[in-house]
Amino acid sequence: MSVPAVVIAAPASGSGKTTLATGLIGALRRAGHRVAPFKVGPDYIDPGYHGLAAGRPGRNLDPVLCGPERIAPLYLHGSADCDIAVVEGVMGLFDGRIDENNSDPIAEGSTAQIAAMLGAPVILVVDARGHSQSLAALLHGFATYDSGIRLGGVILNRVGSERHEQVLRAACTRVGLPVLGALPRLAELEVPSRHLGLIPAVEHGSAAQTAVDAMTDLVAAHIDLAAVVALASSQTSGPSWNPAEELRLAAESGSGASALIAQPEHGPAARVVPTVARVAGDSERAAAGAGWDRGTDQAFVTGGPIIAVAGGAAFTFGYAEHRELLEAAGARVVVFDPMRDELPSGTAGLVIPGGFPEEHAAALAANVPLLEQIAARAERGLPIHAECAGLLYLTRSLDGHRMAGVIDATAEFGPRLTLGYRDAVALTDSPLWRAGERIRGHEFHRTRLTAPAADPAAWAWRAPSGETVREGATTHHVHASYLHTHPAGNPSAIARFVATARAFADDEALV
Repeated sequence: MSVPAVVIAAPASGSGKTTLATGLIGALRRAGHRVAPFKVGPDYIDPGYHGLAAGRPGRNLDPVLCGPERIAPLYLHGSADCDIAVVEGVMGLFDGRIDENNSDPIAEGSTAQIAAMLGAPVILVVDARGHSQSLAALLHGFATYDSGIRLGGVILNRVGSERHEQVLRAACTRVGLPVLGALPRLAELEVPSRHLGLIPAVEHGSAAQTAVDAMTDLVAAHIDLAAVVALASSQTSGPSWNPAEELRLAAESGSGASALIAQPEHGPAARVVPTVARVAGDSERAAAGAGWDRGTDQAFVTGGPIIAVAGGAAFTFGYAEHRELLEAAGARVVVFDPMRDELPSGTAGLVIPGGFPEEHAAALAANVPLLEQIAARAERGLPIHAECAGLLYLTRSLDGHRMAGVIDATAEFGPRLTLGYRDAVALTDSPLWRAGERIRGHEFHRTRLTAPAADPAAWAWRAPSGETVREGATTHHVHASYLHTHPAGNPSAIARFVATARAFADDEALV
């Protein structure tokens, strides 16, 4: 039997889903539940707050990046040992990937699609400001728009007064939807945001935990938790996602990765023991919620190449499954902070994930020894996987601040947001992909390259305008791009990267 779930959705963005979902996760945990937190779509920030509230990593459910066939297995994997799951939606309930050729009322990658896949009820969070009796018509539309979606209840958010709440409750009753709670307007609960949304929990430090505690208090005081638990259900079945099994299946599929995968000592399903045994400090706890952790325990397991992963406040975007796949492929993962650390000893591969380097450019530039280390190791063939923030860090400069100079380009904060899913094809062989391989990725940034790299482009895709976009750079065993990918959707790439790192470590040992 799968773990029961509730899906937190809304008519539109800005309705308060994150506050409600985070507070609900915290309140359920405080009540004694083991809560599995999930976020729909390619969001890296909200899962950080979910992770703080749940005490376990927040995970993503994204059928666009991972494939719809992996949603149930990933859900079962992420909810193991839990008794309830809270899934926070994205944008409005039926909003997803824009595709003019899709006639289905449920868009690909939407909250509605995930709710249908899980067989879980939807709790609709409504921003009550400006609503009165007409709320009944809005709820009727959402409840009847698609018969495959079960609207199980409503939470009224930002209610102005007791009388306002009475009117709204009457509107919900008129369409037969129970009200599970009503939250008052409390501006002090707003979490600081910037150009890409909320400030990540790892950057917000102890204030992030304070904010999560406040959200938990609010939900515990105003939401009927017993009713939420009674409503929760799911209909997922089948095997749970297993990183070692994913690598084995990728090898058998003829992807070319079969010779690259080194299984752990104790059989194909065994997992390598995590390199970092515990999380230390507020910012590290937040990083764990985002999918990576950084600890002080240096008791590494023996064997396998060391993969250094950039973390800290500048590089907070990561998926928990990334680490799990790296370890299942035989790697030892070590997280370090580029604002203060040097490369971990014995680094044979480097992952630089997304984040906000533009907010920390001066501090990153000040760590000259690390910049020089990375440039020198890249010249010797160190495999590097860099996404978005990682691409910026590898350029010559970012907003005038010195960067690593591995990629012959400069970058700056730009005037507009670039956002959307991309169907891309690899243009060049790299430590992760072979030329001609097709993947789905996601762009989300406000920076731009002012002097584009002269190195071979990493990807090409067709823009909505019809023009061909060439993006990113590959050089010296480096793959750098603005495109975010989900490792669970690309297990062969992870196997290939670890194998390349193993070969680099062997070569270095001979020098």
